[in-house]
Amino acid sequence: MLRKEGREPGASAEYLDMAQQREIISTINDLIETLKDGQEGFKQAAEAVKDSNLKSLFSEYSLQRSRFAGELQAQAVQLGESKPEDSSSVSGAMHRTWINIKSAVTSGDDHAILAECERGEDSAIKEYKDAIEGDGLSAPLRDIVSRQYGEVKSAHDRIKQLRDTAKAI
Repeated sequence: MLRKEGREPGASAEYLDMAQQREIISTINDLIETLKDGQEGFKQAAEAVKDSNLKSLFSEYSLQRSRFAGELQAQAVQLGESKPEDSSSVSGAMHRTWINIKSAVTSGDDHAILAECERGEDSAIKEYKDAIEGDGLSAPLRDIVSRQYGEVKSAHDRIKQLRDTAKAI
């Protein structure tokens, strides 16, 4: 048996590979949960805003997050996960409830909704950075996560720009 640096003597390679695999699947499931949060958050934001361009943009981002989650669910299945994550997080549900309350109170204030969407994107960016900076992802999976991260970051920056513009109006 080959012993890798930092591993306990006598630990089987198969066990470590399974443990690593579980860790990777956990990371993927965390990202899927974050994407499902974003999917639902953008869907609700699209319903809450008045501006038709924002409605369209938020709907597009909601579909993008659904597509990204599907990609990662397929990767989890390839890694042996029989039931990859398919729902949003409890914290995401609470955040969406807060958006609903805030949009109702502010009568669908587009700036307030954009600000909340940006806050949600800040969380997504952090999850992606954590996944990328971890050392467990294989090269093909890291490529998928990095590509998705770039698009999530781009969406964040676009929302921030729109928020800043809406504040100036």
